Order: sequence, then structure tokens, then C-alpha cells
Amino acid sequence: MALLPPFIRTARTHLIHVRPAPGLPATPTADAAHAADAADAADDDVLLDAPDDRLGRALVAAAQGEHGPAAALLAATRTHADWEMRDRYARRLAAFARSRDEWHENWRTAAPQDPDALLIGAQLAVERAWPSPARAELLREVGPLITAAAHGDVRDPVPWRIALDHARGSNAGHTYFGELWEAAVRRAPHHYGCHVAALRYLAASRRGGSHLACFDFAERAAQDAPADSLVQALPARATFSCLTDGRAREIPRVRLDAAADRAIALSARFPAADPWPAEVRNKLMYVLVRLERWTDAEEQLRLIGPYATSFPWDRFADDPLARFLEIRAEIRAEVRRRTASGHPRSEHGGRTRSRDH
Repeated sequence: MALLPPFIRTARTHLIHVRPAPGLPATPTADAAHAADAADAADDDVLLDAPDDRLGRALVAAAQGEHGPAAALLAATRTHADWEMRDRYARRLAAFARSRDEWHENWRTAAPQDPDALLIGAQLAVERAWPSPARAELLREVGPLITAAAHGDVRDPVPWRIALDHARGSNAGHTYFGELWEAAVRRAPHHYGCHVAALRYLAASRRGGSHLACFDFAERAAQDAPADSLVQALPARATFSCLTDGRAREIPRVRLDAAADRAIALSARFPAADPWPAEVRNKLMYVLVRLERWTDAEEQLRLIGPYATSFPWDRFADDPLARFLEIRAEIRAEVRRRTASGHPRSEHGGRTRSRDH
């Protein structure tokens, strides 16, 4: 097994297993017939990065200059300790604020100590600094904003996920990153965003080394996580990185398939044509195509329905929706071809393709 940084090797000893808090009231879901229709949607009906109903209402209000609905939305995630949803909403609202800065500034002016406004401010500052050639220097100036967000609600792991991203961008060492990691997992042992941040830090710190350390971390995290946790998709994310780096041969095929199988089992726990698991399913579909597991990829395509996501397709094309539709057509054509030729249904153990999509 590859040597792991101390924060990875000791991660298990710091996990605090807690009963999940009740989630937000569920968004009304379509009935089975509607879901089936959505899963077979025509090209014109495919949506890119579609928000759920709650976020959609907050974004519509934000476009009109109102911050109240966004504040109420994020406050509800704190009330219900729904940290996964909070992380997702914070990212989307910060992305909106990048083009409408006055909206967030008005919110901060009206409620300067609001934990939710502070969270958006920290996320926004990191995103603005990230593309700059002077990223590390700019990120050093962002630290106080992240600290303020962390103090806004001491239970909240999302500021610590932002801190983990900040540490990666500022080239922090393993010791400092480990301190942040311990603080994050004390608050939410299985928070997906924090685990993705750790995985990306580990990948960035490999300096051209093996993908094995990333796989070891992702598999251990998934083994420790509940069956319905998004962390079950972390090995598939490690597989995605391995495939897109063109270094799939470093990992035994059985581990790549096992990672995909974990994500397939997680995907099956969610309703079809649901925006919540859409990004996990889009990424998984890409992985399955690269592994030439065509019938499995087609099943994910059915479950995705009309909900395409920018990630992973924006990694390979300037128009992620167009790329999604191209891959969708390729999957359907390949399944038809293989069905006509009598190809066996089991696809485990196939070869991985060297070309990217």
C-alpha cells in the first residue's frame, strides 16, 4: 500500500459517528410515469445544472436583488444540519454572486454577522482568487473571511471544506492540512465536500506520483461511510481522476470496477430524474463509458433523465451540454450494436480506453 500523509493514515481515529439530523423537507418528486417520461427526454428537454425547487426560487429572487430567500434557504440547512445540501447551495449562490456582486454586498451590509452571508463571502473570495497566477498570494488575504465563516456556526463543516480548498490552493503542508481535516471531520465525519477536498489535495501533492494513495484514501472513506452517504461515490471520483490523467494502468481493473459498483449502488438509492444525485450520476456515466461498461452506462443515462451537469463534461469541451448529448448518443448506439451482435451482458473486466471524451 502506498504511504499516506499523516492526515490520511489517522483519519479513522478522528471520526465521530453521529446519527444524521433530520433533513430539509423533501422537494416534491414526480410520480413514476413523469419520471419515466423525463428519463426519455428529448434533446431540447435536457437541462444543464438545473437547481432544485428551493434553490430555483432563491436564485429567481436573487436576480431581482433580494437576498431574503437565499438567507432563509441556507438558514434552514443549518437548522436541519443538512450539510451536504448547504455546501451545494453555498457553491451555487456564490457562483451567482460572482456576476452580481452587489447582491451579496447588500446582504452583508444588512446582516454583517449572518453566518450564511459570511459563508457565501468566503466561498466567493476563494473562487475569485483561484484562476489568478498569483493565487497563493491572493488566498492568503482570504483567510480571515474563512475564519469568520467558521465562527458563524461552529457546527458547520462547510467553512472547513472551504479552508481545505484554500489550503490546497496556497500549497499548505500536510501538517497544517491535517489540522483542518481533523476539525472538519469532527463536525461531519462523512461530509462529501470535505472528502473531495482532501482527495484533491492528496492528488495535487502527489507531484507526479502514483494514484494509489488517492485510491487508498477514497476506498477507506467509502468503507467507513453509511451506504446512503455520497462518500460512497468517492472511489469513482478517484477513478475519474485516474482515467482522465491517462494512468488507469496504475490501478488494478478490479479496483476500478469496484469503485464503479459502489457508485452504482449509491445511485440506485435515489429516484430517477432527480437533480440531487445528477452530478454523481454524470461523473459515473463517464467512468462507465471509459470502462466500456455500456449497459451500466445506459442505466445511469436513464436515471439521469434531463439533468446534465457541467462536471465532468466541461473538462473535455467548452460546451458541456453538447458533450453530454454526444456521449449519450454514443452510449445508445453502442448498446444497440452490442445487443444486435449478441454481446454478453456482463461487462466487468473489459479494457479501459486510452482516449478521453
